[in-house]
Amino acid sequence: MANETTHVNTLRIGEKGEVRIADDVVTVIAGLAAVDVKGVSSIASSTTRDVIGKSGYKSLSKGVRLVVEEQQVHVWIKVNISYGYNVPETCAAVQDRVATAVETMTGLSVSEVNVRVNSVVMDGAEKASAQ
Repeated sequence: MANETTHVNTLRIGEKGEVRIADDVVTVIAGLAAVDVKGVSSIASSTTRDVIGKSGYKSLSKGVRLVVEEQQVHVWIKVNISYGYNVPETCAAVQDRVATAVETMTGLSVSEVNVRVNSVVMDGAEKASAQ
């Protein structure tokens, strides 16, 4: 614990000890919540980070950035939307799902979830019918 390099949020200090959650954990929660929304193809990121994090939980947080200030979480998330889904509705669902997941799982309060749509992704069936 002495060599921690990431920011850690202390949530509670009580008789049994303290509860601390690293920012990386909160970004993974936000990423998992976002990709769980119907219409979200994936979390967006740069090509370099895609190559580095091909699989695993790190790839879920690659397009998620957050700032925690006094138990308030500000989230910025980049997503790729599947073709055929209503973009504003899908993004609103992402905002709701991310805020609920972070608040429920961590006890932190989410003050904002900003969603950026990086691209529209055609699934295999849509690509075949388009050709």
